[in-house]
Amino acid sequence: MTASIEFTVQSPGGPRTASVVYERVGRGEPLLLLHGIGHHWQAWEPVLSALSAERDVIAIDLPGFGASPGLPEGVPYDLDSVVPVLGALCEALDIGRPHVVGNSLGGLLALGMGREKLARSVTALSPAGFWTQAERRYAFTTLRGMRMAARSMPLPVVERLSRSAAGRFTLTSTIYAKPARRSPEAVVAETLALRDGVGFEPTLHAGLTVQFQDDIPGIPVTVAWGTRDRLLVRRQGVRAKNIIPGARLVRLPGCGHVPMNDDPALVARVVLDTSR
Repeated sequence: MTASIEFTVQSPGGPRTASVVYERVGRGEPLLLLHGIGHHWQAWEPVLSALSAERDVIAIDLPGFGASPGLPEGVPYDLDSVVPVLGALCEALDIGRPHVVGNSLGGLLALGMGREKLARSVTALSPAGFWTQAERRYAFTTLRGMRMAARSMPLPVVERLSRSAAGRFTLTSTIYAKPARRSPEAVVAETLALRDGVGFEPTLHAGLTVQFQDDIPGIPVTVAWGTRDRLLVRRQGVRAKNIIPGARLVRLPGCGHVPMNDDPALVARVVLDTSR
């Protein structure tokens, strides 16, 4: 069921109202899914069925992405601001401390929620924040290039490219190891999400100073990395393990930066193992 919810967040100017669009399906302990920069909740569609068999799954469009409006005026898109927003969202949804799963930007936010005791477990798939300066510069340059390409192509061109395996490779091979698996409709929708996300630039700007450096004791944490991740290279997973020594580090063979598409069964198993 796709719905939206309004809730109150704090800003330097006082309380503000935020709004988030989300998909909710399944029963069991709550499981919150957070996508990456420029994406939308539909990135999780390949694993929703498996996860919802055991969990109450809430997949959200992060503020400023997908169908969710941007953050209220005065609320920045940095880690220290967005994590409390997500905590307020959990309160509004009455899900307490959910299991939290995130990919890329979402993985960084999931780890931030774990650090702030807002999650009962964390699974981070290729999370941002464990880069060197050179790796961050490469990732941000690549992301800006993807955004520019999405904004420069008329919709009929995107639709035409999406109808062939070669075209889907052109549009999405930076984030997927197996882009041909994506449906034409999904590729069009995520290209438009990348084009239109009002949170893209402020999130990227906030990321210029992000370096995750805190342990997360007391809860299960899994960091998983695709062996074919072309955006955030997999050696960053070893750094994450050194910073969070209690975390389980998992390889995702043959998977790219957004592994839910490339091996849904493996990703679902990793998530459920952590949340158990």
